[in-house]
Amino acid sequence: MTVISWTDDRVEQLKKLWESGLSASQIAAELGNITRNAVIGKVHRLGLSGRAKSPSSAAPRQRKTRPAQNMMRISRPVSRGNTALAHVFETESEPDPVAFDNVVPMSQRRTLLELTEDTCHWPIGDPSSSEFFFCGGKAVASLPYCAHHSRVAYQPASERRRQQPKTTR
Repeated sequence: MTVISWTDDRVEQLKKLWESGLSASQIAAELGNITRNAVIGKVHRLGLSGRAKSPSSAAPRQRKTRPAQNMMRISRPVSRGNTALAHVFETESEPDPVAFDNVVPMSQRRTLLELTEDTCHWPIGDPSSSEFFFCGGKAVASLPYCAHHSRVAYQPASERRRQQPKTTR
């Protein structure tokens, strides 16, 4: 691999080409035996700026306006083939997630060693704390969580996008 150094002539030619608005790829091709990235690096080291604006980039392009009646949102079905998950989203009798985590009955709570396929594996609390436990409620068939925690864990994409991120601090 041959290393081409930046001679004074090549630097002057780079400056002229840069000021005339050529792209880094075009300059590299013009100079020969040099990469686009080498051109970009040299431009930054020289502190070159104030490129001539090309006519296409001088004015922002106007976007077409669409009539509002042409844009219609159609809700999709919650589940496609996963009937266990569809049941979870349709169940509305479960309590609020924040309130539910604080009100798991003592008899329902499980340690890691007590979990089975039929119990909810939702962790509650800080794992390094002595009060840490798993929900232990009745798990929905073929899912690791109860109906309530499955709704929290498996939200449809459209609902996740609408919800604001929660701060944990």
